Amino acid sequence: MLHSSPFERFANWPSSGLYQRALEKDACGLALVATLRGTPGHDIIQTALDALRNLEHRGAIGSDAGTGDGAGILIQLPHAYFRVLLGELLPKDGHYGTGLVFESNVPETRKVEREKFAELASSEDLEVLHWRDVPTDPSVLGNLAREAMPFIGQVFVTSKSGLTGIELERKLYRLRRASEKKIALYHPSLSSKTIVYKGMVTTLQLEPFFPELSDVRMVSTLALVHSRFSTNTFPSWPLAHPYRMIAHNGEINTIRGNRNWMKAREAQLQSDVLGDLDSLKPVITKGASDSASFDEVLELLYLAGRSLPHAMMMMIPEAWESQQGIDPIRKSFYEYHSLMMEPWDGPAAVIFTDGDLVGATLDRNGLRPGRYLVTEDGLVVLASEAGVVDIDPSKVVRKGK
Repeated sequence: MLHSSPFERFANWPSSGLYQRALEKDACGLALVATLRGTPGHDIIQTALDALRNLEHRGAIGSDAGTGDGAGILIQLPHAYFRVLLGELLPKDGHYGTGLVFESNVPETRKVEREKFAELASSEDLEVLHWRDVPTDPSVLGNLAREAMPFIGQVFVTSKSGLTGIELERKLYRLRRASEKKIALYHPSLSSKTIVYKGMVTTLQLEPFFPELSDVRMVSTLALVHSRFSTNTFPSWPLAHPYRMIAHNGEINTIRGNRNWMKAREAQLQSDVLGDLDSLKPVITKGASDSASFDEVLELLYLAGRSLPHAMMMMIPEAWESQQGIDPIRKSFYEYHSLMMEPWDGPAAVIFTDGDLVGATLDRNGLRPGRYLVTEDGLVVLASEAGVVDIDPSKVVRKGK
């Protein structure tokens, strides 16, 4: 069967009868953990996973009492860990990209799709270094999640011409988009800076399902975690958060208009740094959720040359129109960008990262608040509610919402 997008390929919830996918809504739990100390550690990942487990009440569980709506974690690439696995086959940190891939469970189909992926990589001046089968433990899953589970692989890709940094990220973006459109593979991430582990799991299942998350060699200075509750929605493996740059708690009410406006302006899109944009269209993938669509647009704005805060302020501007005492320069920023893009509105707290910077913002009405704290040793925690991690109050130097 041919699928027009990876979201449709790995979905088990087509529109039928009274259920219409276009009317989905959700309300989830999220947390951001980072350190100001400047050095990565496994403790950041474990703190984020602890926060995720404490957000269990935010996630939904299926009728089999073991299938979650979705949970996941985004961290920086643990280069030292992957170097142990691949040895000299792996280039220096920053000189390659990698990410998990949701693939076919049929070995023959998987072999053909990997060959097609290698051809697409070569057309972008990239080279596939290695495919790895990601260690998983399906026994911890509910029956429904296990039946819908794709084969989970991991691909390592490098630039033939030695590209690094944002130039490599742009090439990896083009490759991933081509793979999604021409092979209908789903890539939770494909980056030289971050990696996403996620699936149709509960908050308690994520770490045992991906046992390598427990390895002390997995280190990061930041982590985003998410527990999904999708009201009126059937879960699927690709629709778990985090996405490549964001996770959010809530919904984008204006999503139909946002998608239509993006489709309408596609003919005018151009970028000197991203190359031919026609091959990347449509920007928003068919069958994607509101948060997945938001992530796709944010990624395009960022890779086209804007900073991540700049792109976020374009998509979720504050309510500046009638605000008294707003800085004139900031008001001019919002006014200018309102001519380019309409707000993505709705009750949603959003956490975001490009692998270097991490941040959070609220919807324009502040309907989904986030609580944060900073400790004396530089630990930063922001979540959809207070109390997601057990921290001695005497060590907290700042907190708020």
